[in-house]
Formats: sequence, C-alpha cells, structure tokens
Amino acid sequence: MYITRIPNRSSPPAVLLRESYREDGKVKSRTLANLSHLPDPQIELMRRVLKGEALVAPEEAFEIVRSRPHGHVAAVLGTLRRLGLHTWLSRTPTRVRRVVEAMIVARILDPRSKLATARGLGSETQFSSLGERLELHDLEIDELYEAMDWLLTRQSRVEKALAKRHLQDGTLVLYDLTSSYFEGRTCPLAKRGHSRDRKKGTLQIVFGLLCSPDGCPIAVEVFEGNTGDPKTVASQVDKLRKRFGLTRLVMVGDRGMLTEARLREDVRPIEGLSWISALRNPAIRQLVHRGSLQLSLFDEKDLAEIEDPEFPGERLIVCRNPLLANERARKREDLLQATEKELDKIVTATTRLKRTFRGKDKIGIRVGKVIDKYKMAKHFDLTITEDRFHYQRKVENIENEAALDGIYVIRTDVPRDTLSAEDAVRSYKGLSVVERAFRSFKSVDLKVRPIHHRLADRVRAHVFLCMLAYYVEWHMRRALAPILFDDNDKASAEALRKSVVQPAQRSAKALKKARTKRTEDDLPVHSFQTLLQDLATLVIDRVQPKPDGLPAFDKLTTPTPVQQRALDLLGVTLDV
Repeated sequence: MYITRIPNRSSPPAVLLRESYREDGKVKSRTLANLSHLPDPQIELMRRVLKGEALVAPEEAFEIVRSRPHGHVAAVLGTLRRLGLHTWLSRTPTRVRRVVEAMIVARILDPRSKLATARGLGSETQFSSLGERLELHDLEIDELYEAMDWLLTRQSRVEKALAKRHLQDGTLVLYDLTSSYFEGRTCPLAKRGHSRDRKKGTLQIVFGLLCSPDGCPIAVEVFEGNTGDPKTVASQVDKLRKRFGLTRLVMVGDRGMLTEARLREDVRPIEGLSWISALRNPAIRQLVHRGSLQLSLFDEKDLAEIEDPEFPGERLIVCRNPLLANERARKREDLLQATEKELDKIVTATTRLKRTFRGKDKIGIRVGKVIDKYKMAKHFDLTITEDRFHYQRKVENIENEAALDGIYVIRTDVPRDTLSAEDAVRSYKGLSVVERAFRSFKSVDLKVRPIHHRLADRVRAHVFLCMLAYYVEWHMRRALAPILFDDNDKASAEALRKSVVQPAQRSAKALKKARTKRTEDDLPVHSFQTLLQDLATLVIDRVQPKPDGLPAFDKLTTPTPVQQRALDLLGVTLDV
C-alpha cells in the first residue's frame, strides 16, 4: 500500500490510499480510500508508517516522569500484614491504623524523625511507594503524633496478642534492660542514671524488653532514666502473670537484675514462678572461700553442679570458659598498663626539678581521675604525701582475681528433672538474643535514639513503635536467612559444640556463605540492610507516552532472581 497525490486541475490534489497487485502478469493498482479530508500531518504519518519508517525515536517515545522505590515496601508491608499485626492494632481498616502501619514500615526501611517520615509519605515529597499504597497522600505531621497517642492505648492489647501467639504455660521468658540517651530536658521520664550508651552526664530513659526463648519480642516498658534494674522486676512479673495469664513460667534475667532482694520479695513468694540468673563475682569468691567451689573441678571438665549452704533450695551450676578467661586476662592487663602509664606521668610531675607538682589534695585529685577512668583502684596500693606520689600493683589481689577468670555460676530453682544443667546454662546464655535486639533497636537498624519527644506518653509510644518494627524485622530475618549472612542451619552449628559452655559455632553452610559470598542457589549473599536496598531498586515508574495527550501509566520493574527469591521466602507479592 502507498499514498499518492493526484492533481485535480484548479482544486487541491486528491490524496488516495492505493495498493498494487499483479493480474495476468501485469502490475495494476486500485484505490482503497480517499484521504483528502485528513489533515496533512496525519497523512504524513500514514505515509511514513507505510514506508516502514520510525515515527518517534525509541528514547523519545516515552518519558519517565517519576520513579517510586517499591520492592522493599512490598517486602516489609507484606510481612507486617502476613503476620496479622495490622489486625491486632484494629480490625477496622481506619486511616489512623494505616498511619501506624506506615510508621512501623518506615522505621525498618529508613528510620527518620516524624517530620521526615511525614514528608516521605506525601505525594509531592514521597521517598517510596509506601504513602500511595496506604492511601496517605495528604498526610500531615500532626496525624503521626495523633496516631502515636492512638497506638499507646492499644499497647496492652497488642502485647497480649503477642504473648498468646509466642508464649505458653511453663515457658521460658527472657528479660533485660537497656538505656537510651535523650535530647531535651522537659520530659519527666528523662533522668540521669547509669548510661549503657557511655554518654556520661546526659539525660536518658530506661526500657525493658520481654522476649520468648528464641528472641521474639513480646512486650516493652519504659522507665525513668534513673531506675535501677532490680526495681523493674515486680512490674514485669505482674504483667506476665495477670495481663498474659501465665500461671507457670521461668523468668531469665541477668545477675544485676534478679538480685537476692528481688528474688526474696518479688519472685519466690509467687507460686508457679521459677527463675534463672547468675552470681556476681563477690559471691563466687565466697564460694571459693567456703570451699563449695573447688577450682580443681575444671581440670577435666568445664561444667559442674555444686551446693552451698548460703543458697538453700537452689542449684548452682559452675562453668569455666577458657576463651573468656584469656579475654578477661588480656583486658585486665591492658587496663593495668594504661593506668600505670597515666600514673607514671603524675610520678614524673612530682619529681621534676622545675614546676614540681605538689600538694596532697592536688595529687590526690589527679590520681583519682586516672583511677576512676580505668576502674583499677582495687589493684593498686597508692601512697600520696605533700610532695611525693608512689604506687605499686597488688600482685596477690590480681592473682586471686585471675584465678576466677572465665568462671561464672548459674543459679536457678528449677528442678533437675525439669531442666538439666546444660539446658539451664543454655537458657541463661539466651539473654544474648535480647542484647542483639537492643543493638538493632539502638544502632544497627531501627535507631530508637536520639529521642526528641517531650511528652512521657509519646516517648512510650515511640519505643513501642520500635518494638513492633523489630517484631516484623525479626520474622523477616528468620525467613530470609538462606540469602543473608545469618546462619540458617543452627541445629548443625549446635552439634559442633562439645559443650554448652564453649562459644557458639557457625554451621558449615554459614561458613561457606561467608567465604564464597554466594548462596546454595548461587545467588549473591546479602546483609539485611543491603537486601532492603536491593529490593528498593524494584521501582514503579510513572510513564508518560509522547506525543502529549496520551494517558500516563505505571510500569513495575521486573524482579531479578535474588529479588524474586527474597519475595518468595517472605511469602509476599509486589501487589500489596
């Protein structure tokens, strides 16, 4: 077919659509349509099409007017909904519930301030597809704070649902605390206390986390920043017994929390409540002094169960870890040498000829600063006069302490026929998963700090929001373990340990992943954060065809093999 123009005397030429054909060996043509009524631009387009010419260069045919990262949103939001967390918040799909969902997902994807989160959800300033998927295009910052207030009223309800799913009568419950420094001075929860962030002199809050034996977060509670660990035990026991309805359980807490006073007043009087903790170093030294603990026990084994009259009705399980002993000896020697280096400077200052450093009080203050810095006062004899300073190590004291390096004692009231000595040690070591949760909370993933909220309830809501985000992340990590550097064959790893006292081992699969950086399916191995970044390259493009006037449409990036594998492991789709 072709287009031809036929002269028409004084009138405009006729524009005809014709085709050629062959009849009896002769080439003939016939008219298919008269195109004279069409505008010249359309006729020219038809001519070019019939000649096989490209109408528009490929790079000019379409325009990408906006790209919204979507894959990581689908992964996290899909997991949240697969877990049913949104229904625990509210069975009615209200806007405030969607706002809370958005804050939980955003805390995992890109933890920011509430103002930055609101901007990331808005249609004009969105960072991803999260806002449009939850229909929050016109979100205002005040809605986030209102949603936090709404969320706090549902904390008890959500925690009860978590306990029902992950805890049952007779189970172990892990409990530990941490602190987080605070910005501002008006929040009544912000107090000065023992800082686990090593931020001396700053205001802080303290929050405690209850977890299942495998580290799944169940409940969180915020306390004033000057609250001591033991003072939080009673409220957690009450929560487990009354709110969660557990009549029998074993509470696992560290030696600084389940003190003798707390056990006597808050734990032992409660029927059905057992506990696992550990002894402090002074108590261990007393065991040695009374002869209950013989260091010769560890000549052939690293675990033994003993009895002591000071702990009636309790089981004492003594363990010695040689690697821990070596590390403590190294650390002690490093601190001793660092202390001596600073003390030598003071000795030099008191003996030099010019500008001699004098004065018993002045020398004492300067020595005190050094001793407080390295916490080594118990290992030095100090002699301070008006014009001299002398020190020496307490060799016998250091040797006595070194003899107990690597030794720790687990204490529990759980009977032997219920819990073996090995399982008691393993249960206490389980507190490490709570510490791992705190690392995720504070620095690695969720970044609960710094905290800027001024109202106590807003601070509580902020910490609870971070706990819910960690709950989603915890399940994601378990599901994605085959393509992460995480160990997804812990049963084999546990079999490699000759004793529960020894450090945990990594399985052969985990070591191979770390060495080759490839999975068993020959896919690249990721960390959790880099996998989210990889998924973020799955984008929804807003495509505008050219010429103008044609409707725009959305086009989703095709997943790569590793992206599709991640979505399959999570059990989610891109259509959330």
